[in-house]
Amino acid sequence: MIKVIIADDEDKVCQLIRNLVDWRELDMEIAGIAHNGVEALDMVRELSPDLMITDIRMPGYDGIEMIRRARGLSENLSFIIISGYQHFEYAQDAIKYGVGDYLLKPIKKEDLMASLNRMRQKHLQRSERISKEKMLYDQLKCGTEKLRQNLFADLLPGKAVLPDGAGPVEVNRTYRYSFRPGLYQVCAVKIDCGWEDEYDSAIRILEDKAVQIISRTLKGICFDLETSFMDSTTWCVLNYAPEQKKDLRKSMKSLLDELMLQKAAFEKFSFTLGIGEAEPEVGKLHCSFQSAKYAVEQRLVFGCDRLIEPAAPSVSAGCADGLLSDFDKKLSLFLEILDRDAVQACILQLGKKIEEEKKLSGEEIFYVASQAFDLYLTHLRGLKIPVGSSGERRDDFLTRANRCGSVSQLFAFLCARVTGSLDRIAEEKRQTDTRPIRQAKQYIRQNFRSALTLEEVSGTVGFSPTYFSTLFKKETGSNFVDYLSEVRMEEAKRLLRETNLNVAAVCEQVGYSDQKHFTKSFRKFTGLKPNEYRKLYA
Repeated sequence: MIKVIIADDEDKVCQLIRNLVDWRELDMEIAGIAHNGVEALDMVRELSPDLMITDIRMPGYDGIEMIRRARGLSENLSFIIISGYQHFEYAQDAIKYGVGDYLLKPIKKEDLMASLNRMRQKHLQRSERISKEKMLYDQLKCGTEKLRQNLFADLLPGKAVLPDGAGPVEVNRTYRYSFRPGLYQVCAVKIDCGWEDEYDSAIRILEDKAVQIISRTLKGICFDLETSFMDSTTWCVLNYAPEQKKDLRKSMKSLLDELMLQKAAFEKFSFTLGIGEAEPEVGKLHCSFQSAKYAVEQRLVFGCDRLIEPAAPSVSAGCADGLLSDFDKKLSLFLEILDRDAVQACILQLGKKIEEEKKLSGEEIFYVASQAFDLYLTHLRGLKIPVGSSGERRDDFLTRANRCGSVSQLFAFLCARVTGSLDRIAEEKRQTDTRPIRQAKQYIRQNFRSALTLEEVSGTVGFSPTYFSTLFKKETGSNFVDYLSEVRMEEAKRLLRETNLNVAAVCEQVGYSDQKHFTKSFRKFTGLKPNEYRKLYA
């Protein structure tokens, strides 16, 4: 049996969880109930549970600290966290420690059952307790799921891979669906959270939650339903009877309402439900995909956290290309001189203009942002600046840009990505420019005992004496003669402190042929004659 610990400071919540499901049916047992983090941690030590269902905040150790400590005691312990209000930062931290799922208060039986079943499956896989029959069933199921997912891979790009007039029988045979004559429709749940890396793990958990909600809300109305998650969008194919269209519309609103409840734990996330056109022929599913995609992209115009219905794509008569043309001219000028601040202002001005004029569709806005980034990369290549770091990958840019739910956020990301890249380029250029100076300084430190000249040192790094002298002063703050003198004086100080060499020998050791000149230089550098320095510091 899978041993479960329930941890919540409210006893009624613990009892609700205990009584809500048949634990034996799930091959689980309640091993203990804790009302604070200290008790929960003690139970982990004593009972070695497999799963803990814990509130995100509790007395003693709060949920996050307790999870961190419990993970240290039992690496394979799984967690489901409970949150009753906006505790996004806590939820984010919990997910970093490998929390598998979360539940919102008030806890619903169907949500709890879905989470427990998922955790049970993971536990069985980990402990290799799945029977051969079950493994065979899972393999067959996996093969079927792959075939069903192929429909999304074929249709998402908007390709008409299904021939006109294709019927349900043909599609069912190819992709293992159970479509019937009726309506065929695509909807999309878009999760937006910004471009930061810290949200990656939360998106994966919200993906599972979105699939659960879609299945629970829409499955009873449809002949068949399938979902597919791609980065931050859950796509859903629906097949239902025409007379169910009104009921489906109501269920879509309920679906959005349930998605909005997830903001209790992830308030920085937003959700958009984009609906494609309902098509009477399965061969037209790619059209529904395209209209659902367009609807989702319209969140950049209308805002997130809403249902957006299908609409005909707008055409802005070259407005997007005109904006890009003006942007490209300015960008080219500013990049030639690597003016970071001017490039930043240029990008932000482009975003502001789009917001103010309100002429572009969401699809066109995203096009402008992605093309602006492409123009930046093109200019870098034209300037012979290497492009290839993670900050300059187009696919990574598009993935993260697609998580931005507003024009301002999208162009803030574009600005951050471009200026970050320019900062890297400037630093690499600075390193390149200063490398010869570093080499020259090393050469001076190795050869200061000989009669070094500006011509000799500049020649070692391949510069003319005049250019080298200017660059050396710019990078070090002192000229060649002063730097050489400083290196010699520092060595003279060391020899006077640590050896018994007389002043004449020290003078010779640090590259001076005239003891009088050495003494004068030493006094100028330290304020003391060599013998006076030795008496004070030897």
